[in-house]
Amino acid sequence: MLNHLNSKNDVKIYSVFDDEFKPYGRIVEGYDFTELVAYMKNKTEIPESGNVYFPSIEEMEKTAVFSEIQSVLYGGMPIQIGYCNGRNTTYNGFEYHKGSEINIAVTDFVLVLGHTWQIENNTFYVGNEKVFFVPEGTALEMYQTTLHLSPCRVCDEGFKDVVILPKGTNTPLESKNKNSDEESVLLLQKNKWVIAHKDREPLIKQGAFAGLIGENKEIKY
Repeated sequence: MLNHLNSKNDVKIYSVFDDEFKPYGRIVEGYDFTELVAYMKNKTEIPESGNVYFPSIEEMEKTAVFSEIQSVLYGGMPIQIGYCNGRNTTYNGFEYHKGSEINIAVTDFVLVLGHTWQIENNTFYVGNEKVFFVPEGTALEMYQTTLHLSPCRVCDEGFKDVVILPKGTNTPLESKNKNSDEESVLLLQKNKWVIAHKDREPLIKQGAFAGLIGENKEIKY
């Protein structure tokens, strides 16, 4: 699949198992995610178009592995488990959180990643990112300095992705305040700072800052 994707695209696509991924995150091993994957395969659907994202799913948070993730991976901090399924193929923008994000690839997909320190004056220039293929069954941690957004599909059927984050992340803010810190402009939801491509209307309409500069590139498969 990786060779096929590289033959179709004009950007280099790495594997998350390559050394190039190390500044962005790590592969997570030693946990039994079987129940979470089974829930995703049997009880979630991929929409006909676009993406769906649910920050917290009660049934997923009742799985046996929940307490182990919370106590070990997050050092006892409260967490939430949800999912993102969809058919996205374009970059669209980037988000980041104050705290790591765990992704479990229920299907193959691609992630487009950057670093928070590559943001200057609330902008990120297309060409500074790296693109990674994530094979089905892979669990990974993305560090809090890693810019990311929705996965991109690598087949017509779309993608399924378990998303684990500090509790409350990606939920509505009680109020949105700005101050002299330029980062405050990027705060869109709780623990969610976003820069969007100007062509990504759903994010722009939510109030995301149009800070992704350049072509809104599409991942071909």
